[in-house]
Formats: sequence, C-alpha cells, structure tokens
Amino acid sequence: MSSVIRLLDVREKPLSVDEVLAAVADPAAGGTCVFVGTVRDLDSGKSVVELGYSAHPTVAAVLQSVAEAVSAAHPVTALAAVHRVGDLGIGDLAVVAAVSAPHRGEAFAACRQLIDDLKANVPIWKHQRFTDGSDEWVGSP
Repeated sequence: MSSVIRLLDVREKPLSVDEVLAAVADPAAGGTCVFVGTVRDLDSGKSVVELGYSAHPTVAAVLQSVAEAVSAAHPVTALAAVHRVGDLGIGDLAVVAAVSAPHRGEAFAACRQLIDDLKANVPIWKHQRFTDGSDEWVGSP
C-alpha cells in the first residue's frame, strides 16, 4: 500500500468515521473531504426492512486498484476507504471514504471519484429485502 493510501478495508464489524478521518489526517492537507454512506429505509419507492452486503474474493485487490487510480489522478495527501459486509440495519454505516489534499477542491474531486469508482468497480453486492416480501440484488454481476 502506498504512503498516500492509508486505510483500505472491507469488514463485518461496524465502521468508524473517526478511524477513517484519523487515517487521512496530515499536516500538509488544507482540505479533507469525507463521504459516509448509510443504510436507508426506502429505495426506489419501496420500504426496506433489511439488507446484506457480500463481496467477491478479489475485493481487496480491486479496492486497492481503485485507490491507486484516484491517488494517481489527483494531488492526494492521504486516502482511506472502508466498506461493510454482512447484515446491516437501517441507519448503519455501509461505507466511509475520505481524502485529504492540499486544497478543498482537490479533496472534493478525489473523494467523489473514490466513492463513485468504488461503487462502480469494487465487487460488493447489496441484497435488499422489502416490506412487501420482494427482494433485489444491487450491483451483482
């Protein structure tokens, strides 16, 4: 892991915004941007009762590749991202991503790319179950 990439993980235990912010803290950073994704109770107009995340065995390598691409594309001081797997409840943290950079605009741009590329490319899939008894997989191959 490069010195810019300070924390990358996929885990079953609850996530901590403080842990991710501490990972990107750096005296050279003038701006820090953090994204926190939480489990919501409504999706596509349907009430969610529960959901679970699962990951492909290549998840760590793909997450590393995404982080490296973001740090190569932006003047990042530090970068961190953690994602939950397993069963989560409404309001639980599903993903926390943060980037610090010399300036706020750079931090915002890099953090946006980090979360967007993570969601688009990292093989983590969400299985939602709804109050009407239906369910759906989101992001599955």
